[in-house]
Amino acid sequence: MKEMMRTKLDAALKSLARKRGWTASLDLGGYALEEPRDPAFGHLAANAAMTLAKAVGLKPRELAELIAAEIDDPEGFIESTSVEGPGFINFRLSIKWWARILRNVRLAGADYGRGAPDGRRVQVESVSANPTGPLHVGHGRGAALGDALARLLAFLGHEVEREYYVNDAGRQMRVLGGSTLHRLRELEGRTEPEPAEFYRGEYVRDLARELRPRLPADFGQRPQDEQTALLSELSGQAILAGIKADLAAFRAGHDVWFAESSLYADGLVEEAFAELDKAGRLYRQDGALWFKTTDLGDDRDRVLVKSSGEKTYFAADLAYHQHKFRRGFDLVVDVWGADHHGYIPRMKAAVEALGARRDQLAVVLVQLVNLLRDGKPAQMSTRAGEFVTLKELVDEVGVDAARFIFLTRSCDSTLDFDLELAKAKTRDNPVFYVQYVCARASSVLAKASVDGPPADLELLNTPEELELVKHLAGFPETLRAAAKRLEPCLLASWLTGLAKLFHQYYGLQRLVDEDKPALTSARLELVAAVRQTASIGLNLLGVTAPEKM
Repeated sequence: MKEMMRTKLDAALKSLARKRGWTASLDLGGYALEEPRDPAFGHLAANAAMTLAKAVGLKPRELAELIAAEIDDPEGFIESTSVEGPGFINFRLSIKWWARILRNVRLAGADYGRGAPDGRRVQVESVSANPTGPLHVGHGRGAALGDALARLLAFLGHEVEREYYVNDAGRQMRVLGGSTLHRLRELEGRTEPEPAEFYRGEYVRDLARELRPRLPADFGQRPQDEQTALLSELSGQAILAGIKADLAAFRAGHDVWFAESSLYADGLVEEAFAELDKAGRLYRQDGALWFKTTDLGDDRDRVLVKSSGEKTYFAADLAYHQHKFRRGFDLVVDVWGADHHGYIPRMKAAVEALGARRDQLAVVLVQLVNLLRDGKPAQMSTRAGEFVTLKELVDEVGVDAARFIFLTRSCDSTLDFDLELAKAKTRDNPVFYVQYVCARASSVLAKASVDGPPADLELLNTPEELELVKHLAGFPETLRAAAKRLEPCLLASWLTGLAKLFHQYYGLQRLVDEDKPALTSARLELVAAVRQTASIGLNLLGVTAPEKM
């Protein structure tokens, strides 16, 4: 819609410039073309005359009248043109234009809104939870977001790779090994005080039971640090297998599982240090190795190696991101928990120091999820210890409900997730409301027995029909906005808007009328377009589009 009207406006401006002998440079990209808030002013309004009037020495309204008179519309797509206020040019589009839009939607089929391959390589890293326990509900929100972003970016033509960073090195893995060892000794009837750092979830007891028969015969005779190290490795492997299974069931798989330990084994951390040192960005103080991130906009310099010789988490993250860009990604998207907000400036500094641009790293922060039941804090089994697992949530409400509701709000806002609402078969349940569009449309199309003429789409002229077509016309732009802003919630909102319009239309109009075969054919094309586009949108969110409910 906007593209067509901008083309006509640009042509009118160029024609005027030739006729009037304007030598001033006209900035054709500098004006806005937007939908008026009040539908009474038409479908689109342009401020071109107001932005260009000074350059050509005319008053805005005078220039607006000239532009409006110059617009060529041989196709009959513009129903009316008017000049409003200080010089806005307003357009109302014709039935012919909306019929063309609907025809193009149907011709595009499952590719409606798809972008052409552009060769741009994008990596989306999401979840990346430590393999020290099962995924919790918060991880699920990050998984839904990361996977939906990957689907969106791929649909729009980018080459996308999904990655999970496995934190399989460091203190937390040692704590896991010690926790499993403690539970193993409990199974043997030994009573010992809990370690100072300890994972208390019931899942650790399950791990101990699972691993006990797999341990070597001399396990009990080995030094405790060896026992802890072996249990750390075996427990981490078992938990990671569970994480992979949970994510696969959640339709949020990953192409690459990158192990933190490989950064050290392959010398990538030392390589990153060497490059920074060569650039004069490292210094030693108080026995520690520091990175001068303040030179790159951070609020203070950061330690890479402590005085004890232990490398910091930042050291590994720095090397990891250098490795990402060495793999040739044009954009790296990191989906992190909201508690990592303060980590962004130093990571941006590291990316710049290692040769990439800051804008090649995009960080999306995911806020917390509050689980409710009928509006009150939810009580659920928590075998994980202090949190509800993603699997528990999915077992109760299903993958579709979990994914869609996770994506209904911007990730930078805390989300209230009501378990009972997620299971309700009412319009108050957002996923049911949207999925029912597909089921209802499928039912209409399946029951239609009218063998009518080819659809004359210009017969679709009720306000409800025109609003539906207008909404469908905005689908490609919504996808582009959601991808650019890294906010799949824009698509979820668009789908909810489509559901509202379609259910209202279904209740107000007779969609199949054997006495009006031509009108019925046109309406069935509209219903098919709605089902088709809703299905595309739901698939991009990782949600099914059922034909029956």
